[in-house]
Amino acid sequence: MTSIIPVILSGGAGTRLWPLSRKLMPKQMLKLMGERTLLQETALRLGTPPMVVCNFEHRFIVAEQLREVDIQPRALVIEPVGRNTAPAAAVAALMLAESDPDALMLLMPSDHLIADPEAFRQAVGVAVPLALAGRMVTFGISPTGPNTGYGYIKAGSPLVGGHVVERFVEKPDLATAEAYVASGDYTWNSGIFLLPVALFLAELEAHAPGMVETCRTALAKGRRDLFFFRLDDESFAGLGAQSIDYAVMEHSDKVAVVPVEMGWSDIGSWSALWRETPQDEQGNVVIGDVLALDSSGCYLRSQGQLVAAIGLTEMVVVVTDDAVLVADKSRDQEVKAIVEALARDARPEAIQGRRDWRPWGWFETLAEGDRFKVKQIHVNPGAKLSLQKHWHRSEHWVVVKGTAMVTCGDGSFVLRENESTFIPVGTPHRLENPGRMPLRLIEVQSGEYVGEDDIVRLEDVYGREAPAPS
Repeated sequence: MTSIIPVILSGGAGTRLWPLSRKLMPKQMLKLMGERTLLQETALRLGTPPMVVCNFEHRFIVAEQLREVDIQPRALVIEPVGRNTAPAAAVAALMLAESDPDALMLLMPSDHLIADPEAFRQAVGVAVPLALAGRMVTFGISPTGPNTGYGYIKAGSPLVGGHVVERFVEKPDLATAEAYVASGDYTWNSGIFLLPVALFLAELEAHAPGMVETCRTALAKGRRDLFFFRLDDESFAGLGAQSIDYAVMEHSDKVAVVPVEMGWSDIGSWSALWRETPQDEQGNVVIGDVLALDSSGCYLRSQGQLVAAIGLTEMVVVVTDDAVLVADKSRDQEVKAIVEALARDARPEAIQGRRDWRPWGWFETLAEGDRFKVKQIHVNPGAKLSLQKHWHRSEHWVVVKGTAMVTCGDGSFVLRENESTFIPVGTPHRLENPGRMPLRLIEVQSGEYVGEDDIVRLEDVYGREAPAPS
C-alpha cells in the first residue's frame, strides 16, 4: 500500500501580522483562532506523524508545540538558513526516498487555515490516483471572489478527479482577478501538493539543475543534534532561494490540479484574519480587554491592557506588551513596510516581543533599570536550564507556581510555592522543573551588568555553547 507522508514547511516569518507575528515567533506558532496554533492544526490534519522542516531559531518551539498535542514527528529537519520552499521540499523528498521511494509526499505550509479538514482529506483521496498515475498534484481553492493576494492556477484538459494544469499565474491586479473568477477556469493556488517522491525529484533535477545534488550533499554532511537533523550549513547556504512553483511546477507538463472547497485561507493579513474570525453585530472582531463604542468592521485585539475604541470604521488595532498597531484595514498589506523600517533601525520589536523563548520554556522581562532586571521565568515540565554562572550579577529566585529543583554551588534542594533562594555572583547554579506542571518563578537580578550575555555555561543538555543568552 502506498504511504502518504505529511511534510510540513515551517520557515515563514508572517510579517504582515506584526506585532503578534515576529521573526522569532511567527504566525504558525500563534493561537490566532482557537486553543491550538496553526502549526499544531496542520500537524493533526491528516492523522499521520509528519516530517517538519523548520529553521534553526524555531526548532525548540516547534518540538514543544508538537509535544503539546502528543505528536512524535517522523523527523525534525533544521535549515541553517531560509531558502524558500523548493530546497526544503527537495530535502524532504531525498530523506523519504531513502526509506520509502514509492511514497507520496503531502507538502503543506504550516501557517494556513483549513476550516473543513474533512473536505481536505477527501480531496487528498481524490488526488491519490492522479499521483499514482504519474502526476504531481496541487490543490486549487475554488475562489469566493476576486482576490489580488493569491496566485492562480488555470485548469486545462480534464482528468478523473481534476484537470491538467495549463499554467500558474502570479498575483494579478483586480481587473485580471475578476476576469479569472468570471471565466470559471481558475482556482487559487493553495501551495499544498501531493507529490510522488521519485517523480518530484526527477522533475526537479530536470528543471533546476544542481539543486537536488546540493541538497543531497547537505544531507550527507548533516548531523543529528538531540532529536533534530541539522543540514550542513555551508552546503545548504550555497543554494539560491526558489519557490517550488518557480523551480519546477511552472515548467513541468506532469502537474494536475484538484479543485476543493475547504474553508482555506493563508491568513496573510489582518483583514484575512478578520474575515475568518467570528464577528459581533457591528462586524467587529473583539479579542481581549477591549471596549468598542460606535465602531464597525474593525479588528480589535489586546494582549493585556484595556483598549477603548470610539467611532472607528474598518480599522485594525492590535496591542501587545511592547507595541501598538493602528492601521486602516484596506492598507494592512503595508504592515510589512513597518517591520522593514523597524529592522533598518535595528529595533528589537521587528524580531521578537518581550517573551524570549528557550528550549526549556521562556522568560519575560518585567522591569529593567540601572543595575537590576526583573524576569518572569516559565520552565516546562521535566526541563532544566544549563548549569551556569555569572561574572557580574547575583540573582534572587521566588517560586510562584510549581516545584523547582535548584542547584547552587555544591548543593541541591527543592523550592515550592512562595519559597525563595539567593544565587551569589560567580556561583555555579541550575534551575530545573522535576514536576508534571509548569514552573513559574520571579527572578530579580542585581549587579554591575545584567545583560543576557553575562553567562558561562558549564553543562547544557541542549548542546548550546557559552557565552550565549541563557
